[in-house]
Amino acid sequence: MTSNPSPLAHPLFFCGIGGSGMLPLAMIARGLGAEVAGSDRSRDQGRSPEKFAWLESKGITLFPQDGSGVVSAEQVLVASAAIEDTVPEVVKANELGCSRMTRAQLLSDLFNRSQCGIAVGGTSGKSTVTAMLGWILQANGYGPTIMNGAVMKNFASDAEPFASAVVGDGDVFVSEVDESDGSIALYKPAISVLLNVSLDHMPMEELRRLFRNFLRAGKAQAVNYDDEDAYFLSDGMKDVVSFAIHHPEARFTVLEEGIAYRANGISALLVDRGDDDTVFPLRLGMPGLHNLSNALAAIAGAVAAGVPVHDACLALSTFKGLARRFDVIGTSPGGVTVIDDFGHNPEKCRATLRTLKAQPGRVIAFFQPHGYGPLRQMGHELAKTFARELGPDDVTILCDPVYFGGTVDRSEGSERIIDLINEGGGCAEHIPERAAVADRIVEIARPGDRVAVMGARDDTLTTFAKDLLARLA
Repeated sequence: MTSNPSPLAHPLFFCGIGGSGMLPLAMIARGLGAEVAGSDRSRDQGRSPEKFAWLESKGITLFPQDGSGVVSAEQVLVASAAIEDTVPEVVKANELGCSRMTRAQLLSDLFNRSQCGIAVGGTSGKSTVTAMLGWILQANGYGPTIMNGAVMKNFASDAEPFASAVVGDGDVFVSEVDESDGSIALYKPAISVLLNVSLDHMPMEELRRLFRNFLRAGKAQAVNYDDEDAYFLSDGMKDVVSFAIHHPEARFTVLEEGIAYRANGISALLVDRGDDDTVFPLRLGMPGLHNLSNALAAIAGAVAAGVPVHDACLALSTFKGLARRFDVIGTSPGGVTVIDDFGHNPEKCRATLRTLKAQPGRVIAFFQPHGYGPLRQMGHELAKTFARELGPDDVTILCDPVYFGGTVDRSEGSERIIDLINEGGGCAEHIPERAAVADRIVEIARPGDRVAVMGARDDTLTTFAKDLLARLA
């Protein structure tokens, strides 16, 4: 908890306010009483108009991204650390002498002011575990504030379609925290939840250092013992609430012979080894073994915060999931199912593909890379993932990486990944334009197929998935 003056005392201007990390933070700031305005390149380009109309309905003033919204030195510019100095808002803020904060600086400031901050870290699963944990706390009367990078279906409604944030009335603040830019070091959690450590945006050595310090920062830790690095990094810490599906030393685990897989969910018997091997039924409305692991993480985090195990399991039985996290859009009359998914790094894609392959039917995996830089960083491992997890009858399709402007090296694209997948024994196609991808999927889809639309940082992928389902009908 910090005693420094709150940045919410100043008007805040969010550059890129429609982004998955910016929008919920802007909503929390607004919900806590701040004056909030913003701009977004996507709004200027006409993408996702309903989202920006909703933001305006919440009392947030929106401007074109031309600098016109930055008018006073009293304003604080909230912008990505990587944003170019040539962006008009940055130019205007510099001219006026405005203070500037990154998204992570503002979020960590608000998080660190809470009585009980629960930070969820790891390379994969953060959004799902944050939502699960938030729902457990909400269902048990904690009134948490929740900061997420995805829409949480339990909190969404016709009036709140973009519920990736909740402003609670309690003392608990639950947030996913990001390691990709090193900002995870800014948080001072009461409880650190560590899910996994795998290749994403930076070398493994740097990731291990960040996550070790993240665990040390917490007064208590919830750690996945199934992840070798997470287990190693928690060594020597005294207040670890451990969880695992397989590891024999974990406090929370499951009876493996009791795991029941369903197309739309998974269930198991949870064992609390810290309480004489007491058994609790656990039933989820989300498929996949990775979601069972996510549930154990949420339970461990909730128990560290004081929630009884039984009550945590009961709350998860009514957990509805997240938008774009294995989100089944629907099944066409011809029997082709379309799934919208956030999978964008090797670990996330692996979890999604394994969940798909656990059920019968061919998989058509359409992957839109979320940038040229990430593709260079993890492209080789991504190619291995698609080649290994999919069978000879399955099809992987990549379009060109998403590009919304700015300065970036675009010399190395999707073609290299396609070649690597095919060399690894997979069946992959490169179709540069996304519209042509839809044409190809409609052409080759047959009854029983599952089409997975995968990628990040682009809200229009959901629209693409819905339009694709309509065409298949």
